[in-house]
Amino acid sequence: MIDSHAHLDSARYDDDREAMLARAWQAGVRGILSIGIGDGPETMHRAAELSREYAGKPGLPKIWASAGIHPHEAQYATGEALARLDELLARPEVIACGEIGLDYYYDHSPREVQKDAFSRQMALAAKHKRPIIIHCRPSDNSTNAWDDTLAQLEAEWKPTGLGGILHCFTGEWEHARRAMDMGFLISFAGNITFPKAQAIRDAALQVPLDRMLIETDCPFLAPVPNRGKRNEPAWVKEVAVTVGSLRQIAPEEAALRTTQNFGAFFGTAVSI
Repeated sequence: MIDSHAHLDSARYDDDREAMLARAWQAGVRGILSIGIGDGPETMHRAAELSREYAGKPGLPKIWASAGIHPHEAQYATGEALARLDELLARPEVIACGEIGLDYYYDHSPREVQKDAFSRQMALAAKHKRPIIIHCRPSDNSTNAWDDTLAQLEAEWKPTGLGGILHCFTGEWEHARRAMDMGFLISFAGNITFPKAQAIRDAALQVPLDRMLIETDCPFLAPVPNRGKRNEPAWVKEVAVTVGSLRQIAPEEAALRTTQNFGAFFGTAVSI
């Protein structure tokens, strides 16, 4: 399995990070995409540092990194921060830009500021030919952030042909379809196992298996039966189990197919 979205640099792993990675290996996780947003632009380099720190260590998954400025911190996307992102995206272990996008649920940064930071980061990702990882969360009972995100992607990103990943997908089928038309993969996280998440499971039934990824978004969104605990990459297997049950295939096949999708999308950058 590959965990396509994990916040390995979280302080919640500071006491047992290597043991946590060893548990992931023992559970069958062979690769992890460590998301490089840090606690804001000043620490988005930590994911890349972890990739280098654990490179080649036996009994641990291979770690790749991303780098980006989360929409929560869009107001801090200064020229200096964007220059730092530019440098990170040039590193070989940094295989994607993200997570970036729009968040209208918390509105920690003004929406127009979020849109501007999104545009500027897409431009940097295109410069380095890196796909993007999208965070999108609308306000309650609305599709407003999805409408704006997809409009911006269609205008500014689609022409690059680089595609990306809709991370922790919670949208509607139409949102997934429009993204897939632009070369995006759709990633499902631990919340697919939650009892009230039928809409997410419905979407997972419609997304073609060859366009799907699985993730933990750890340390958040621990899946059932560990809901409420600190999440970790080993538990991505519960997402594979749920996807397999929905698609009426073995969990091992769901794990293998999503791993193949990750490898095909990123190519030689993620050879294990």
